[in-house]
Amino acid sequence: MKLFRRGESSSTDATADTTADANGSETSGTTRSSTTATLGKGRPTPKRRDAQGKRRGPVAPAPLTSKEARARRKATRGTREDRKSASAERRLAAQDRRNRMLAGEDKFLLPRDKGPVRAHVRDVVDGRRNLVGLFMPMAVVLLLSMFAAPRLQSILTLGMLVMMLFMMIEGFVLGRIVNNRVRERFPDTADTGFKLGWYAFVRASQIRKMRAPKPRVSPGDAV
Repeated sequence: MKLFRRGESSSTDATADTTADANGSETSGTTRSSTTATLGKGRPTPKRRDAQGKRRGPVAPAPLTSKEARARRKATRGTREDRKSASAERRLAAQDRRNRMLAGEDKFLLPRDKGPVRAHVRDVVDGRRNLVGLFMPMAVVLLLSMFAAPRLQSILTLGMLVMMLFMMIEGFVLGRIVNNRVRERFPDTADTGFKLGWYAFVRASQIRKMRAPKPRVSPGDAV
């Protein structure tokens, strides 16, 4: 068994102490640097609603009586003249939007009517005399005739079925015409097929004066 001398033991202890001091210094330095690196602003980040609430200013206390609540609502609403003026302005703005929509301004149209392709389809439909447009008047005539002449109900119903058959054929032909015109005018568009044909059929089935947007061309005009 190997025996250590006092000198060797002292040197070994000194070496261990030096290593421990060095490790301890490195550990404390690392801890100190990590602590320094993770130090923040010293307070939690406020929530968004809390920050907005602070920006809004003090909140008025809740009313204690119903009379106070009515007075506060009246003060918030303003005078009767102010309310009438605001209501008139809203009506004028709504009427202006409707007029622009009926005039065909793309900004005020419904999503289904927007775009040059749909505008061209409307022009093609409005420039034709469509048998499909008689569907609604014929339906009204059929309903009235059921009450006026019940004996002729079977004959009128048969005539209505024949009329609907011709309308379906015309709707199919109209869809083909519209798709061909759109492919010639807008070769890069993807708005074709059944959806475009159905859009044209619905437009043609409406009474001319009730169409929205309003027709820009007359029947027989070249489109």
